[in-house]
Amino acid sequence: MQCPDCGCQHIRKNGHRRGKQNYICVACSRQFIESSHPRGYSDDVKRLCLRMYVNGMGIRGIARVTGITHPTIINWIKHTRERLPDAYDPDQLPQVGELDELETFVGYKKNKVWLWTALDHFRPGILGWVVGNHSANTFQPLWQAIAFWQCYFWVTDGNRVASRLYT
Repeated sequence: MQCPDCGCQHIRKNGHRRGKQNYICVACSRQFIESSHPRGYSDDVKRLCLRMYVNGMGIRGIARVTGITHPTIINWIKHTRERLPDAYDPDQLPQVGELDELETFVGYKKNKVWLWTALDHFRPGILGWVVGNHSANTFQPLWQAIAFWQCYFWVTDGNRVASRLYT
């Protein structure tokens, strides 16, 4: 057995924690339990959830299918947005685009977050998305990224922020 921090093999027993043997490293004084399991979800589970989201499945639907809470899924989306392109470059220009927004919260109900998405109505995948508040300033970068495709028409739920920008 070796210390998870420094890798030293000079380990001593150090009592019990929650019914399990606790150990201490002589070199760095790190305490640990031998059979500790890594916390959190695996990268495969995160990739699966993100893939379902990118293919048009709703966040709460993903939460119901996987049993993972929707704030956790939203956090994963927010953390991966730096590595994702701002807009999707389709092989074929979409004929009908859908604009939609979702309000949820992260952590507590006063911490509201809006997720704006643009979808190709007939094919899976997200054309573009932004995360922020429910204002035109948040929606504007998404509209600038997708407006040049000049879809035959855009379908929305009648949201006044979206309708003001693209009419």
